[in-house]
Amino acid sequence: MSRERKEIKSKLKGETLVRDKLLESTIIDKQYRMLPDLNVIKVGGHSIMDYGKSVVMPLVEEIGKLSRSNQVLVVTGGGTRVRHIMDIGLDLEMPTGVLAELAGKISEQNAIMMSILLTQYGGIRIKRDDLLDLPMLYRMNCLPVTHGTPPYGLYEPPPNIGRIPDHRTDTGALLIAEAMGAKRCIFVKDVDGLYTENPKQNKKAKMIKEITAKEANEAGFNDFVVERKVLELLQRTVNIKEISIVNGHVPGNISRVMNGENPGTIIKS
Repeated sequence: MSRERKEIKSKLKGETLVRDKLLESTIIDKQYRMLPDLNVIKVGGHSIMDYGKSVVMPLVEEIGKLSRSNQVLVVTGGGTRVRHIMDIGLDLEMPTGVLAELAGKISEQNAIMMSILLTQYGGIRIKRDDLLDLPMLYRMNCLPVTHGTPPYGLYEPPPNIGRIPDHRTDTGALLIAEAMGAKRCIFVKDVDGLYTENPKQNKKAKMIKEITAKEANEAGFNDFVVERKVLELLQRTVNIKEISIVNGHVPGNISRVMNGENPGTIIKS
């Protein structure tokens, strides 16, 4: 004998949440922005942290001074140590979910170091669950630092090719910026911006000042300055309409972006 399903009265009553027409009905042009003045600054592990004191300390000073008059969230990448643990994991035939779990531990180490270096500016290391406390932390004049690895961990979706996780720290920074309703998302790298080819391998590579995520995705670049998943997600984001890529080895570049300039590359949604 069948029983009547128990339902709670709502607009989604009886829905499977996969029906196309329903999904289309939830599309909006404007979402609630928790922190509309937030500047998410993604500090690369491989491109910044691994260079050590000569590169990191000037960046710490610049970000610290900017935080005195701006809401700043520093998000760290993993770098060489992620590549090392990935190499070991791949050799030991670990699945993608395990590789994602391992990689997250490395970017956390860089977040700890950055928060310590930023203590004179109110630097404080926060974890994923603390992101909802950001409004309070800014009222307390804190400069929060977190790591960028998204919390998929063992639930990391299998990539289209191979086993290396798609959702890494660049992707995490973009997702944080979108969820918080941030003003901008800046990726700090060791190159001036997006090039037609790897400028470290081909000196004749041309720099691209501005491009859409769709154009960049379809350009067929063999390598890319940010994770390709960022390009995919940027075409669907609502709050973040563009990202900036700058060279963190050049003092003042982050300040220029926050002043409305484009010293590197802008990728638009």
